[in-house]
Amino acid sequence: MDSVKVNISNAQKKVKIPTGIRMLIRRCCHAVLQLENFEGSAEISVKFVDNQQIRELNYTYRNIDKETDVLSFPLGENGVYDINMSTGAKILGDIVISMEKAVEQAKLYNHPLQREIGFLTVHSMLHLLGYDHETGGIEAVHMREKEETVLTQIGLKRDNSYYMGEE
Repeated sequence: MDSVKVNISNAQKKVKIPTGIRMLIRRCCHAVLQLENFEGSAEISVKFVDNQQIRELNYTYRNIDKETDVLSFPLGENGVYDINMSTGAKILGDIVISMEKAVEQAKLYNHPLQREIGFLTVHSMLHLLGYDHETGGIEAVHMREKEETVLTQIGLKRDNSYYMGEE
């Protein structure tokens, strides 16, 4: 893996972004690409939104009229990605995280917000690389194992809770 550029923006005002979250997101993106032996340079966009914004996106792109925690918008298929002509980097896609939902889920699962944001980022990065858990079965288990491997590597090991719920 060469260079990785993670563009992070905040389009919501409901939750203050804690210090260190942007660095954590970058570490998560790097760790996933390393685990997957990604070759070349990469670009990823991460945007923080509120529940209303993610609900609108979820309805527009998935026809599901409810808020969710994270949405992934991959720009590649089968390992073929759009290329940023000025840098030569592969553009993997966009990650949209509801900060309101992340705070709710961190409380619900009784772990720090950093763990929740780390999980959502790793989860979404795997989607950008082509992984899918929607059909369940072994692919969902395989994706969950990769998530936990990365989170453990960066120091966000899961405690005793294990949740395989809806997105």
